[in-house]
Amino acid sequence: MKITPLVIFGLLLLSSACKDDPKPNNNSLNSEVNTSNKNPKVKMETHLKNLDTDYCMGRFEPKVHPDFDLIPIQYADREGMYLRKDVFIAFRKMFDAAKKEDINLQIRSATRNFNYQKGIWERKWTGTTILSDGTNVAKDLSTSKEKALKILEYSSMPGTSRHHWGTDIDLNAFSNSYFENGEGKLIYDWLLKNAASHGFCQAYTAKGSNRPHGYNEEKWHWTYKPLGSEITAFAKENLKNKMISGFEGAETAEEIDVVGKYVLGINSGCNY
Repeated sequence: MKITPLVIFGLLLLSSACKDDPKPNNNSLNSEVNTSNKNPKVKMETHLKNLDTDYCMGRFEPKVHPDFDLIPIQYADREGMYLRKDVFIAFRKMFDAAKKEDINLQIRSATRNFNYQKGIWERKWTGTTILSDGTNVAKDLSTSKEKALKILEYSSMPGTSRHHWGTDIDLNAFSNSYFENGEGKLIYDWLLKNAASHGFCQAYTAKGSNRPHGYNEEKWHWTYKPLGSEITAFAKENLKNKMISGFEGAETAEEIDVVGKYVLGINSGCNY
């Protein structure tokens, strides 16, 4: 067959089309996820190709999800906690680096799905759990909005917590004062200096002009920025206040704007 310029042009087009054929992504979040009330997936460049609203809202079980690992007890204060595998690998490297400098990091809380967060929220809502400042939400506050805002000082509404994502951890203590003196200050100072090099960022810094909304400062709460920032971007586009439901006090989500002020009310340095 005679090779003409037209034939050569056709072969070049075919070659180009084959190069653009997408390859399967091994970092999928699709498996074993509850797909009820699923919303359309956002079209964006992300490592998490199958990220959807069910995952974002914690509507799955980490212990059967293929992208999650059980945290060994040497890294945690109790058994039975889970993290995304990629996040746990990064944490182990940070843990080992800290250990070399006599800094002991301990995971106190990791992945919490919707039902787990619902338990935390409703125990506070009903007064079964008294808040750290002594407030009994059920007895001391009258309106639903007042109750929700009080709990939201430190605890997320179910469906809105970064702990749903497997990207966030609470370290060593649940008190800012612990990190202001003694061993706690040494740990916090080490994290401020070194956590970023391992991909971790303090999600909730002190509120001010740079972070006017959201939860109060939490020196213990650290997020894995490479993945947490991507899920934050997904939530900004896809998570709506009207989707927040299924627990006591959920009716306040739209009035408070829990997505805009709390889900997105993080330290801007934790986003790309």
